[in-house]
Amino acid sequence: MTFRWLCGVLRVRGKTDLLLVFLFAAGFAALPVFALLPSLWGFAAASAVTYAADEVLHTRSQAFVRRLAALQLTRTMRFAVRTVMLLALAERMDAPGAVLVAALAVFAAHFTLVILFTAVHHAIRRRRTLPVVVRNLDMSGAGIPKSPPALLYRRFLRKLLHLDLPAHAGLLAALVAGAWQPAGIGFALTAGLAVAAVVALLGQLRRARRMPSGDEAIAEVNRQLAGYRPEVALYFSFAAVSRDFMYQVNMWIETLEQLDRRPLIILRERASFRFLSRTSIPVLCVPKADDVAQLELPELRVVLYPGNAGKNVHMLRVAEAKHVFIGHGDSDKLASSNRVSKVYDEIWVAGRAGRDRYQRVRHAISDSAIVEVGRPQLSPIRLHADHVPGPLPTVLYAPTWEGWSDDDCHTSLIPMGVPLIEKLLAENVRVLYKPHPLTGKRSPAAAEADRAIRELLRADNERRGAQETEAAIAAVRPRLAEIQERLGELSGRLAGDDAQQTREARPSGLDGEAEWHELRAEWHRLFWESRGPLGHQVIVKQLPTLYACFDQADILVSDVSSVVADFVASLKPYVLTNAGDLPDEEFRAAYTTAGGAYLLDRACTRLPEILDSVRAPGHDPMAPERRVLKEYVLGPDRPTSMERFNAAVNALADKATEEQAERLGEGQRVIAELTA
Repeated sequence: MTFRWLCGVLRVRGKTDLLLVFLFAAGFAALPVFALLPSLWGFAAASAVTYAADEVLHTRSQAFVRRLAALQLTRTMRFAVRTVMLLALAERMDAPGAVLVAALAVFAAHFTLVILFTAVHHAIRRRRTLPVVVRNLDMSGAGIPKSPPALLYRRFLRKLLHLDLPAHAGLLAALVAGAWQPAGIGFALTAGLAVAAVVALLGQLRRARRMPSGDEAIAEVNRQLAGYRPEVALYFSFAAVSRDFMYQVNMWIETLEQLDRRPLIILRERASFRFLSRTSIPVLCVPKADDVAQLELPELRVVLYPGNAGKNVHMLRVAEAKHVFIGHGDSDKLASSNRVSKVYDEIWVAGRAGRDRYQRVRHAISDSAIVEVGRPQLSPIRLHADHVPGPLPTVLYAPTWEGWSDDDCHTSLIPMGVPLIEKLLAENVRVLYKPHPLTGKRSPAAAEADRAIRELLRADNERRGAQETEAAIAAVRPRLAEIQERLGELSGRLAGDDAQQTREARPSGLDGEAEWHELRAEWHRLFWESRGPLGHQVIVKQLPTLYACFDQADILVSDVSSVVADFVASLKPYVLTNAGDLPDEEFRAAYTTAGGAYLLDRACTRLPEILDSVRAPGHDPMAPERRVLKEYVLGPDRPTSMERFNAAVNALADKATEEQAERLGEGQRVIAELTA
């Protein structure tokens, strides 16, 4: 408990990171002690430890680094502390006054040049900030200059601050040797390199002055849109809460690419742009509402919204288009039948269950506005009949996040997540743990439960003999990294800042699509093969995908969420957590997806009985209910979801075109009457 508490307070995730934090703290605490003793070799060792630990923590534990910054212990402050302690050591060791004055002057000049470099860097970044970021449109005519070299531009503060190393090393060498030439060489190198860096960046500032204005950039985007003539737009804003919301867009990309109509993706936050998956669809990221208003989209007929956000109003103003809420999954949560949905022309749901869910707000949402289109994303999910079980039952535990309220039963993590995992481990099963991307963002209790579950699974893997597995993982790690790098390239994630990515943007077509799918399939195959059929896995990154986890699992344990509705497509057994211990009849009446579920009480007393549905497949009493529920929740298998979704887009686009023609005709009639 103390270990987990420390990890939570310090924002680190394991023993290695915790050890690094202790080394980091011990090194800084030792600096003034060794400076005042004085102890030259002790100071040198402590200084080296602080340099090394600081760098590693920046890579491994950025949450801890942010915690330090919140306490005003920024990286600049830490470098300044190290410098002051070095000067104190030199003074205690009776360094000549001229050397101390020179050292003070050089270090002061170094920090001054760091400030100047930062100011110039910010000026360049402001000039290179365009009102729109583009992918898959030809922006070569916009006249955007190249991004400054990464050596000067990226992670510049880390590089500039580390230019103090020659001066530090030179002064320490001089104190060891008793001769001051090494100090002079070190001082000259630090000052010279810092001046050279500032001069080089000033040259880049001159180039940045040639950036096109915001109006010129928007005009070029509109010229490209005029050639492409988009008819359908997916519009998304996540209110800058978290990059993890991008799954709501990525899940719709392949569906959009198969439409008859020309699609466009419009994002509203710059942070989201870099987490967009591969697509051949043109993408615009337009942060400001005024710039959205300048986009010329005369043929846009349908706008699709996967999420409810305040910024949606900036697109809802487009009267010529029809606006549709498609959501990001069919869930029994109240948020999935929100009264806000009344602002849209239509609401598209997967099946009859979604239509019935909106009856909860029947006074706000008209039944005629609801269209059943299925879930096209679910077609790759492997059916129960095609699943080959492993040597141990595989349980996928995929709890939802804590939400915006204080209801501790919103997610099972808080009231029952840890005891559930403990009981699963006692049942000798393999656990795949995939928490919601937002887990722990709001609730410390959820974050603590998440950490405890990860530690339980790690400890049980060690007990099962994880050394062999670790060897297999290490063997494939280089290839997995190579595949992910190539996938990033195929995704259109180019090097450089947003302006550079826009400068290099070109229509992609279908180039690389086959390679993309082949590499993703290879990545998943290598990942699961290297992990073996026995080891538990914590899945928190974009790969492996949720649906790949579905294919691995024999049974799902989850909360009321869209994950359950999607898993229904597999026809495999699944479990809903009833953390509130409601009577079964009441729980099933409240939540549609509970109709085909095994229900798990907070104490998990039913768990052994539920696992019998996997261990003895013939004993699966909920199987008939799941078959009925699948069509009710997701719609019929024929016509396919993709066919229904495409037909709905076409029908609504045709309706928008007809209504616009009627409005134009009516306008012309009125003008004719007024001029007669």
